[in-house]
Amino acid sequence: MFRIQLLLQASLLFHQAAVGSPSLTSKEKSSLFSNSDKYPLPNQGNIVTHDPNIVEYNDTFYLFMGGVHIPISKASSLDGPWTRVGTVLDGPSIIEKQNRTRPWAPTTVQHNGSFYCYYTISTHGSRNSSIGVATTDSLDSGKWTDHGAVINTESGKLSHIYPYNESNAIDASFIVDNATGKPYLNYGSYWHGIFQVPLAGDLLSVEDAEHPRAINLEYEPADKFKPIEGSWMSFREPYYYLWASHGKCCHFGDGQNAKDFPAKGKEYEIRVGRSTSVNGPFQDKDGKKLTDGGGTVVYASNHGVVYAPGGIGVLPANEKHPDILYYHYLNTSTGFQDDDAHLGWSYLEFENGWPVAKAVENSGMTSRPNYILSISALIVAYVLM
Repeated sequence: MFRIQLLLQASLLFHQAAVGSPSLTSKEKSSLFSNSDKYPLPNQGNIVTHDPNIVEYNDTFYLFMGGVHIPISKASSLDGPWTRVGTVLDGPSIIEKQNRTRPWAPTTVQHNGSFYCYYTISTHGSRNSSIGVATTDSLDSGKWTDHGAVINTESGKLSHIYPYNESNAIDASFIVDNATGKPYLNYGSYWHGIFQVPLAGDLLSVEDAEHPRAINLEYEPADKFKPIEGSWMSFREPYYYLWASHGKCCHFGDGQNAKDFPAKGKEYEIRVGRSTSVNGPFQDKDGKKLTDGGGTVVYASNHGVVYAPGGIGVLPANEKHPDILYYHYLNTSTGFQDDDAHLGWSYLEFENGWPVAKAVENSGMTSRPNYILSISALIVAYVLM
């Protein structure tokens, strides 16, 4: 009976491979998907996720992701297995805008003994957005308090003042000035790029909300298309590193039509700049300011299989691991929808103060989809029985 179950499962996986594999021609694939080996294949997080956010706490990794009420999973290793432990919200956000039940791009941080989850309420292609915040004293308690909007753009309280009148309130990230302890919220997407505003001491509002003393950290002035979003800021003495996703993130159709894809290299990639000040200005490796369209590429599509990596975060080094860059990516063999995105991660090494993504031996990634590997494992198990 068990042998039959194994064969049925293998048959199902083969069917999924046949149905799910995009039908682009070889010529189209070579013109769209990078075969570069400049970047390593990702270590596998073994979970489907888009815009992941990971908190490392008490020897456990907590994964937050966009979705209904902001799902939370946890694991003892970045490789998984991941266990669903609940959601941040127990219903729609109290922010009265569209898409309240499916917040995007959460960022959760621990600060002063509590946890703060900043989340996005928006729709694709719109500036009618808000960044909200929810708090808890325990990641495992399941009891979060939704405090509503921290900032609004296009509509809502104070949305008429700078920088909210020309920015897009999505993709929040958090940083504390190591010298002063002052907290900041970084956010933004397309339009006028990435902004930074100082937060009040309780982290629930912008300091001096009507005069937010905002700084434009990153911008693409030359091109009409301004694909910068999903910022993250990390610190490694003596530099602050401003990370962002650059390019087209998604909406690649069903992967069957080449017209749904941007030109090669215009899809998501991960860029960085650095500064000795949390407020910038940030420059790339060539000395170009990020507000002038600069940014050094750290990770991008590779090996003909990894496509459009982005939605990044950085886990700081500790006694168990070096700095880790994590992200979502699409596998060119399996699909191009948001719910086809997988968690990947890479160790970071620093060369002359610049981060470089590095491979490790247990990446578990090949140019074939993971379920093909699962089929092989099932067949081996059957033969050995």
